[in-house]
Amino acid sequence: MNDNTRHVLLVEDEIELASLVSDYLKQAGLRVSLCHRGDQALAQFKHLQPDLLVLDLMLPGLDGLSICKEVRQFSAVPIIMVTARVEEVDRLLGLELGADDYLCKPFSPRELVARVKAICRRMEPGFGKTGSNERLQLDTERFMARLDGKMLNLTPVEFRLLHHLVSHAGKVFSRSQLLDHVHDDSRVVTDRTVDSHIKNLRKKLRDAARKDDEWIHSIYGLGYKFEWP
Repeated sequence: MNDNTRHVLLVEDEIELASLVSDYLKQAGLRVSLCHRGDQALAQFKHLQPDLLVLDLMLPGLDGLSICKEVRQFSAVPIIMVTARVEEVDRLLGLELGADDYLCKPFSPRELVARVKAICRRMEPGFGKTGSNERLQLDTERFMARLDGKMLNLTPVEFRLLHHLVSHAGKVFSRSQLLDHVHDDSRVVTDRTVDSHIKNLRKKLRDAARKDDEWIHSIYGLGYKFEWP
């Protein structure tokens, strides 16, 4: 196993499912660590420092949404939420807390592997082009962004959204167009998903900016566009 192998931390309390998914991920060339309790997940995450977190919603000790929220306080590592609760509010809440994707149980292990590999591809150097100006710098090789000298702790989805909007400054994109760019497969997601990501992105830009500028504009009935302040 080479040093560039992506490391996945799988937090799942169903032992047989965790073992099955782990086998599929390993067959796909990934390194996998398992955790079966929510109240042990944060410590294990900090110790292992994985490249990607697959996180079940319902866990003993601490639920997945609480773990996701805590992780997002100090890390932008991609997070895929797994849930047996299909209510739209649960899906959106996970995304609003910083999750990058979700799968509903029951799911095919191959589908999870496909999602993980898609995220890993986007983490590779050279995805997209670097764009910058005197205030906002985007580094697509490291998925890093800096605004007014402050690092933006963006998730991969938020970074891709920002990079796409910045690269086409002034152009209006519908929610479906933005979702197509962020998720390049055929999964079913709602327009409200992109609203959640844009909301998080706006807050992070606002918190880091020296000035009270608006970077991402809502165009009523159409979607969103980026404009340099």
